[in-house]
Amino acid sequence: MSHIDKYRGFIGTYTKGESEGIYTFLFDAESGQISEVKPAAKLNNPTYLAISKDNNYLYSIVQDGTQGGVAAFSLNSTTGELQLLNQQLTEGPQPCHVQLDSENHYLLAANYHRGTITAYTINAANREVNRQPSVIEHKGKAPVQKPHTHYATFTPDGRFVAVVDLGIDQLLTYEIVEDHLQKVSQLDLTPGSGPRHLDFHPNGKYAYIMTEYSSEVVVLQYHAETGTFTELQSITTIPADFTENNQGSAIHITSDGRYLYAGNRGHNSIAVFAAAETSGRLTFVEHVSSAGDWPRDFALDPTEKYMIGSNQESENIVIYRRDLESGRLSLLQSDIHVPHPICIKFLNETL
Repeated sequence: MSHIDKYRGFIGTYTKGESEGIYTFLFDAESGQISEVKPAAKLNNPTYLAISKDNNYLYSIVQDGTQGGVAAFSLNSTTGELQLLNQQLTEGPQPCHVQLDSENHYLLAANYHRGTITAYTINAANREVNRQPSVIEHKGKAPVQKPHTHYATFTPDGRFVAVVDLGIDQLLTYEIVEDHLQKVSQLDLTPGSGPRHLDFHPNGKYAYIMTEYSSEVVVLQYHAETGTFTELQSITTIPADFTENNQGSAIHITSDGRYLYAGNRGHNSIAVFAAAETSGRLTFVEHVSSAGDWPRDFALDPTEKYMIGSNQESENIVIYRRDLESGRLSLLQSDIHVPHPICIKFLNETL
């Protein structure tokens, strides 16, 4: 087997039970198998991770007692070893998502419990996370709405920050001006839908939001010149006859923009959609079992011939083979044990 068939990945977890923190693994894209699953860094509740474009640094969520924040690590792409550089912590709950910009200048942190979006600057010399971040606290309409900022990412052109708030049903756009977040616009989504995660089409023209409460994908047109969005379509991620509890989780689109995948916790499935290149609109393809309980997130491997899923409550990692033409998924393996796995991230290069 050629060395170019092996890819290193990392798994963020909740440190309940036996979990020790961040795990690393090797994925063989020739055989479709995962090996060498082992702890990479011991810390509390590193649920979501972000890896620098050069693969030399990893950033994570961290909790330390009554404080929450972010941690920076140097990364050995050969061994998967992580060395702590620094942490930035403040009193209160930890964030729920982190994201880097492509130039490794800023680290975004969305905080569900605090209802905030935070932009940290990254030290150019040592890649540590700097103090004195820019913080924006969202506002709700009491007593019904309470902000729950759940996800933040940079727009494809890098000009804006797009943030979804599950509690106030909004998609908000910010600019970073002189290292400070400044609000640009907001889009009010269907009340009670609970926007949770967001992904952009690779052509930069469309965006897709997964809702937690209404279990839908909201299709949006992105207006790059203004940083604003227009809603185009809403499509359910669960069968019409499914009436039990379901909470939408993650959403990811392929690099060619042809297929989109959305996770369902409760229905315990991955919904597969075909995306139209000219309009961005979605057409349902199939549901595939998550082969476990509470599918929190998933990732396409670097070849995109496979999908790796994480089931939080059944504590298992799942491998699917992906048909590149139809977008359909075929289950290969579902018995890889990782305690309370949340997100999965691959490096950007082969070993």
